[in-house]
Amino acid sequence: QVQLVESGGGLVQAGGSLRLSCAASGRTFSSYIMGWFRQAPGKEREFVASISWSGGSTFYANSVKGRFTISRDNAKNTVYLQMNSLKPEDTAVYYCARDPVSTRVDGSSREEKYDYWGQGTQVTVSS
Repeated sequence: QVQLVESGGGLVQAGGSLRLSCAASGRTFSSYIMGWFRQAPGKEREFVASISWSGGSTFYANSVKGRFTISRDNAKNTVYLQMNSLKPEDTAVYYCARDPVSTRVDGSSREEKYDYWGQGTQVTVSS
């Protein structure tokens, strides 16, 4: 059984920064692509970013490219999402998830490829 626990969400003003963390249980964390998704009120969940098992490859949604950075520390079983230049439209619940299917990060944007999900952490950006 894999457990994913997100943290680091909160309330921030537009233009500010937050760093989300996702701590994973299980010894096979480093074998999988990990991703971040978000869901805003009244909207469907959408892909944000993904990272390869080694951390050497990353992939971003166009809406966050250049502002968000995904990274991971396999020794700590943790994946991070550094969010800079936040906008009110970034307000959402952010989820991390594990992708056991994809072999490339650019093929990991579809949520049906992900099997384990965290409970989510709320990010609110005020204008």
